[in-house]
Amino acid sequence: MKTKKKKSKAKLQTLLWMLPYLLIGGLCGWSMTKYLENTENFFFAMALLLIWVYVSVFAQIIIHEAGHLVFGLASGYKFSSFRIASLMIAKINGKLCLKKLALAGTAGQCLMNPPDMKDGRIPYVMYNLGGSILNLIATLVFGALYFIFPDNIYLSPFFMPMALIGLAFALMNGIPMRTEVVDNDGYNALSLGKNKEALLSFWMQMKVSDMQLCGKRLRDMPEEWFSVPSDEDMKNSMVAARGVFACNRLMDEKRFEDADKLMEHLLSIKSGIVGLHRALLVCDRIYCCLVSEKYDGEMKIKLSSDEEKLVKAMKSFPSVMRTEFTVALLHEKNEKKAQDIKKRFEKMAKSYPYVSDTENERELIGLAENINAKV
Repeated sequence: MKTKKKKSKAKLQTLLWMLPYLLIGGLCGWSMTKYLENTENFFFAMALLLIWVYVSVFAQIIIHEAGHLVFGLASGYKFSSFRIASLMIAKINGKLCLKKLALAGTAGQCLMNPPDMKDGRIPYVMYNLGGSILNLIATLVFGALYFIFPDNIYLSPFFMPMALIGLAFALMNGIPMRTEVVDNDGYNALSLGKNKEALLSFWMQMKVSDMQLCGKRLRDMPEEWFSVPSDEDMKNSMVAARGVFACNRLMDEKRFEDADKLMEHLLSIKSGIVGLHRALLVCDRIYCCLVSEKYDGEMKIKLSSDEEKLVKAMKSFPSVMRTEFTVALLHEKNEKKAQDIKKRFEKMAKSYPYVSDTENERELIGLAENINAKV
């Protein structure tokens, strides 16, 4: 019963999250109709409109992430990485490198190295809301341009989508909202303001990401960063991420039994763990099950239907590929399939930004191969 209520709530939140897009899409359609009524070449005008809408979406994603970057720098943060779709520019050991990374539920991401904490505080509002702020500024600029040049056949159909899509991005990311996959910027900012533990977790996550880019493993980072939050604190989504990182560190230390027990507990309690992290934790539990000495050929851990969708969307993620490899090798006994997955893994690793992650996952793949060789 609780699961059904939880799913219904998640679907309602997703619907509310989509509502501004639907309303603004309607306004966009109305403005297009007005434009098409005043043009002689209908097909040319329609093609131009579609091109401009596509360009507008892509441009507003860039503007949004640039907002995080600009306001982050203004708040004392340092550049770490900037991603649009799956293309990422990352600062690795002082050099800018082009890498590839795709995360389900995100069209882009700007990660930064935060300033040191002072009395348990760091600036967080402008960095988190910077994307929405710049989207709003873009909305005002392009909205003004639309009314200044209403009859320009080439630019008018670009200005209005840019203004409306910018407004949609600002609302969708600025109004606090949880979805089935991730929390938005507004929700994160609100969460950080209410809870000191959440702010510490936010700082830690940003630090960990920056250190991983420089090749440092989780197991080599300060142990206190990975302390497991209380069940009560785990209800906060930002704090919950620290619990997930604690599991990830145990996996890096090859403490699979401890990792599995912790993951089982965190997944069983009422918590703020986002859908994407839950799916990845279940993936890790499947791996732990397969490499355990107690494994008897039965797959005791399974993904739910929602988790399967997320895992499919994350098929090029290192831990997902590692688990798929291990399932193919140890459970399905299909060595050809396993080797095909391993080849895809090595191809992915060449452009993946976090070398420490691929190094760890490669070790876990090797462990599965050793177990298979002994059977």
